Amino acid sequence: MTRPGRSTSSARRLRDERGQSSVELVALLPLTLLVGLAIMALLAARAASGQAAAAAQAGAMAIIQDADARAAAGAALPRGARDRATIRVEGREITVTVRPDTTVGFLADALSATAIAAAGPEPR
Repeated sequence: MTRPGRSTSSARRLRDERGQSSVELVALLPLTLLVGLAIMALLAARAASGQAAAAAQAGAMAIIQDADARAAAGAALPRGARDRATIRVEGREITVTVRPDTTVGFLADALSATAIAAAGPEPR
């Protein structure tokens, strides 16, 4: 047989635990959001790195074929990345820098990716 006081304290404890769960959930939501944004920023940086490498390689191949390296590198970039890219051609070397597509400006500058490709020595 259960005592009447015992079931009341059990119900109160259950109610208190539900409140604790709500508090923990509300406290962890900002942390979860921050971790999610950080993961998205790192994925955007990784994509920018791949885009810069592909564009630099395309530019170096254009140099080898005596074509316009800057145009080839720009064409190798996805349409959205062209506005965020900087392409420099110096001799037989091309440097492509791509800023990742993030909404936080200082983070995009910090995570920008640079790739350098050389077309080899001058032909004789």
